[in-house]
Amino acid sequence: MIVTNKESISISIENQEFDLPFLWLRDNCQCDECRITETQEKQFLLHTVPIDISPEKVDKVDDNLQIKWPDGHNSIIPLSKILECNIPRYPENKFWPNSFIPNKFAWKDFLDDISTAINALKDLISYGVIILQAAPKVSNSLEMLSKRLGPIHETLFERIHNVSVTGHVYNVAHTSKGLPPHNDFASYKSQPSIQALHMLENECEGGESIIVDGWKVSEDLRNERPDFFKVLQEFDVPFREFDEDNETFAEAPIIQCSNDGSVESFRYSNQLMQMINPKRKGVKEFYKAYHEISARVHDLKYRSTFRLNGGEVLIVASHRVLHAREPFIPNGKRHLQDAYFVYDNAANNIVLLSN
Repeated sequence: MIVTNKESISISIENQEFDLPFLWLRDNCQCDECRITETQEKQFLLHTVPIDISPEKVDKVDDNLQIKWPDGHNSIIPLSKILECNIPRYPENKFWPNSFIPNKFAWKDFLDDISTAINALKDLISYGVIILQAAPKVSNSLEMLSKRLGPIHETLFERIHNVSVTGHVYNVAHTSKGLPPHNDFASYKSQPSIQALHMLENECEGGESIIVDGWKVSEDLRNERPDFFKVLQEFDVPFREFDEDNETFAEAPIIQCSNDGSVESFRYSNQLMQMINPKRKGVKEFYKAYHEISARVHDLKYRSTFRLNGGEVLIVASHRVLHAREPFIPNGKRHLQDAYFVYDNAANNIVLLSN
């Protein structure tokens, strides 16, 4: 049954209720005049009809809505298209269970088997992290991941970064010291959104890998100290990473939310955070909130700890998951390479592979 209201129609489709504004109906006409047939792109321009447009007639014919407009145009909208609007495009984000360890997938299957790739990418979107096993212990093998994660997101310093105590030292990761939880390149306004860390060799004692669910940290802070959450949403923090040839600097809040209020970015790097101008408004309030979030980031209940062995690749959604490392004794080979990718490409590949 279709009910015509003042500015919309109400309709039930497969036991789901929809309220469809007249402008929405006109804008989503699927006829060949309103769409580009070859590409399925919309070519109708909404401003070419009155803002108070109202249909002369709306019918449900077979599995389509048919709408007749005062200017003589006849729109057609498949009911399946309306239902699709209500289906989430991506897997639901999930917080980690107790004693969480990332799921592991075979490198070869991730690249060559579509079913494995879909499951792994869904896991990456849901939990923000996966591990690939039996990867080649060959430099620059991360280039091969572009098949599933899209092109490498290049940053300064190196396209694929080498992390070892014998290489170019420009931050604490290139020493044997412990590395506190962080996400890389907080010093970029457009911070890399996926990081792949490929352990080529790991013969050293210690150096266990640590990951922290920054979104869970943020949500718990919102529930328990909404005043601190608000401060960390609104206060821009300066971050800098540099060496003799490169300079990166950005100011951004630690927590950023999407329009629906959910956390979409947790930017945290104690080592890259710069001195804040003490004359800035809100510095005292910021430092109280920062003290609290720092304590939570280091709380064991939010972390997962494991050894990343040679031939394993840790992949994290880096706007969510912080990574860290225990100190190690440099009594053997330890060589890690990492590179960055774009979260959107990984998420959209789920849809592409599922077709």
